[in-house]
Amino acid sequence: MSEPLAERIRPKTLDEVVGQQHILGAGKPLRRIIESGHIPNMIFYGSSGIGKTTVASIIASQTNMNLHILNGTQAGVSDIRSVIADVGTFAGMNGILLYLDEIQYLNKKQQQSLLSYIEKGDITLIASTTENPSFAVYNAVISRCTVFEFKPVSSAEMEKAVFRAFEKAKEGLSLPLFIEDGVTAHIAQGSGGDVRKAMNAVELCVLSAEPDAGGLHVSLENARILTQKSNLRYDRDGDNHFDILSALQKSIRGSDENGALHYTARLLEAGDLISLTRRLLVIASEDVGLAYPMAVPIVKACVDNALALGLPEARIPIAEAVILMATAPKSNSAYLAIDSAIADVRKYGALGFPRHLQNVHFDGEGAEIRGQHYLYPHDYPNHYVRQQYLPDEIKDHVYYEFGSNKQEQSAKIYRKKLLDESQ
Repeated sequence: MSEPLAERIRPKTLDEVVGQQHILGAGKPLRRIIESGHIPNMIFYGSSGIGKTTVASIIASQTNMNLHILNGTQAGVSDIRSVIADVGTFAGMNGILLYLDEIQYLNKKQQQSLLSYIEKGDITLIASTTENPSFAVYNAVISRCTVFEFKPVSSAEMEKAVFRAFEKAKEGLSLPLFIEDGVTAHIAQGSGGDVRKAMNAVELCVLSAEPDAGGLHVSLENARILTQKSNLRYDRDGDNHFDILSALQKSIRGSDENGALHYTARLLEAGDLISLTRRLLVIASEDVGLAYPMAVPIVKACVDNALALGLPEARIPIAEAVILMATAPKSNSAYLAIDSAIADVRKYGALGFPRHLQNVHFDGEGAEIRGQHYLYPHDYPNHYVRQQYLPDEIKDHVYYEFGSNKQEQSAKIYRKKLLDESQ
């Protein structure tokens, strides 16, 4: 079986690694550590296909350490014991480097089984994860490691790698290979920063190249077909999922309809209509709020229409809701008010009630105050009368502050009018 192109072109030195110049460039932290020859325990954090395993392999080869590679999706206690068994043997005389891919899939006991060996220096751990280490890796392991974040590769850097991949692929062909203009750029842009995806796309393009009189021809049309959805980097349970939702909400909150539409499009293309509609309902109350209360029923109607229609037509009412909220006035006064009230409930617990607010009940013989003494607002001018509503302990607390928008300022003026006329 022939070796995949991604493996044949895998970098052997740090200079060949695509991207990651923020940590691997000349004079950058990770590069200096590797060149020192003294490798600490590390965690490589970042999406798949951007060089984490490659860098770990380069480290092992440059330090002559005995490299063990385990994958958290398959590794068990017996695999970890096999690595530990090399400690103190001839095989481990230059040190043992354990590259643990997808560490987040190991349970707490499995991760902790390595702790004492890591602390003593018997094993050097390089773990990788596509999820935030703060949530995916146990604190005891994180505290003994240095975390380096690997970032998606830029299109400019990726295009260089794609060009090299095509040159490498030509070596095993019996006919000349001709690449149509725009192919390398399209694959680079369509890979979503994932080098492995780009290499796989190159290989598919070569395998499906059209023969003509002069040799094999890789067309731009074919490249578009083979990379049509590879630029979507999305995991419904991973960091990227929540990053997109966060970016969507912050774009709407920041009144940037173009940014909001971009992140909406990414969620629609990923087919995640449920997460998108739920977040839009939250935004209507949290960020638009009382500045434009009608946003809530309008967005709800758009969401209901979208769910009834399904994709692709759902994109139309969804876009309407997104643009409406991005261009609407904003207020988080209700959001702040309820959080302030909840904070008091958590602080003071279940306080009592002003007597006049309680449900009408029988007063016993020993009652100091008889009767409820509730003032019915509708019996007074403007349907308002002053009386205490909060429990005695917090009777002067204020949770809601009127926002500066037109809607809430109108309500503030009306409130002042009630207070002035009730004196």
